[in-house]
Amino acid sequence: MENISDKSTVQEIRARFDNDVDRFSNLETGQQTTIDAAFSMELIVDSIMAHSPNLKTVLDVGCGAGNYTLKLLSRKAPLDCTLLDISRPMLNRAKERVAAVNTGTITLVQDDIRTADLPKNQYCAIMAAAVLHHLRDDSDWEAVFTKLYRLLKPGGSLWISDLVVQETPAIQRLLYQERFGNYLTGLKDETYRDNVFAYIAKEDSPRSVNFQLKLLEKVGFRSVELLHKHLCFAAFGAIK
Repeated sequence: MENISDKSTVQEIRARFDNDVDRFSNLETGQQTTIDAAFSMELIVDSIMAHSPNLKTVLDVGCGAGNYTLKLLSRKAPLDCTLLDISRPMLNRAKERVAAVNTGTITLVQDDIRTADLPKNQYCAIMAAAVLHHLRDDSDWEAVFTKLYRLLKPGGSLWISDLVVQETPAIQRLLYQERFGNYLTGLKDETYRDNVFAYIAKEDSPRSVNFQLKLLEKVGFRSVELLHKHLCFAAFGAIK
């Protein structure tokens, strides 16, 4: 079991993202380390539209510079969008970009999903991309999944794209240290790989796909959908 007391604090994570707005405004450069980032985003947006063609309200958890909401708006606009992030500079950039293509209501919430005051039974869809890996112990995960369930309207959907781990140590070493490590080395070099591994170890507490799908069902979701998995990254969803 990892020692979560050694992990980055919310304040440390906020400071890192406050200073990286430009990079995260571009999906290709902002998520270069995330395998299939653009593909997973397309899958999630298309899945939202397939399930909710009359979509009206969306919550983007850890919205960053707004990439996911922008992609969704390219499929359907206007929408009433709630953008949540711990970083004010990220929120400001997201609002600027979203407002340029959307005439619906745009609500900004600068907060952590764990403490944010949000209305229950409000959203047709919730997106959480590369954010939930910042949750820590199992109770943290269960509390947030329960909260996301309650925020959705009946029949609403939750969609997650994130870093994940394997449940078998040997398979984790194969897919993460070896295969993902080789991918990172190929992007730049071994020093870059080691730096990415170091900040993941410091900042992130990912869980397995199996853990998350089971937890989604435990907190009340009536069905779950695995959309895509490639090495240590996955995209999946759940229907209330």
